[in-house]
Amino acid sequence: MPRRKHVPQRMCVACQQSQDKKTLVRIVRTPDGVFVDETGKHPGRGAYLHANPSCWERGIKKNLSKALRTNLSDRDRERLRAYLESLPAELQADQ
Repeated sequence: MPRRKHVPQRMCVACQQSQDKKTLVRIVRTPDGVFVDETGKHPGRGAYLHANPSCWERGIKKNLSKALRTNLSDRDRERLRAYLESLPAELQADQ
């Protein structure tokens, strides 16, 4: 009988739902600020969000600050909102 491969699970900090790590977007805190980590391998404290606008809005307003243990600057918020707007519409609708 073939062995099933382990699929890492992560929780969206906004809606608290667990999903496969690859389906979520990682946000990372670095000394230079808060950035989207598209590779999922950047060093720093990370948090995960669905590609859903409601999760991003809730995350940007309060949940990300707590999960990343930092205060989001206006520049960080602008950067995160710009990334959300760049996501394909079909990806945003899947959630």
